[in-house]
Amino acid sequence: MKRILKRFLIVGLIALVGIQFIPADVNKHAVIPDADFRYVYDVPDNLVNILKNSCYDCHSNNTNYPWYSYIQPIRLMMDHHVEEGKEELNFSEFGNYSERRKRNKLRSITEQIEKGKMPLPSYLWLHSEATINQSQIDSILSFLNEVK
Repeated sequence: MKRILKRFLIVGLIALVGIQFIPADVNKHAVIPDADFRYVYDVPDNLVNILKNSCYDCHSNNTNYPWYSYIQPIRLMMDHHVEEGKEELNFSEFGNYSERRKRNKLRSITEQIEKGKMPLPSYLWLHSEATINQSQIDSILSFLNEVK
């Protein structure tokens, strides 16, 4: 029994080391495009900071990667979450959306924030700095209601 457990642990360790060589996508671009949400609606700096801090990691082309994201399989899971987030809403490409899609996204953003669904609670476990307080929520919702 000890022999089987020892072999299992060795194989597991080799697999863990081996997956570290899986190349990871990098969701980081040097230039902020003109289609970025902040330019489409001339978003005030204080709101840009809130969005960058609480939304842009998953919903833009610029993710700030924490130290643990360089460890596989954590990075694979993060890349998958970022890919899903960008499929749903990409602030970096917001200006490329049709007018109808922009209106729908603005409505959806408002709903998600009002219901406390965004940022995701699972994201906030490791990123408490992304928590949005009531004053920030009010500022964001006020701005979104102006541009809708």
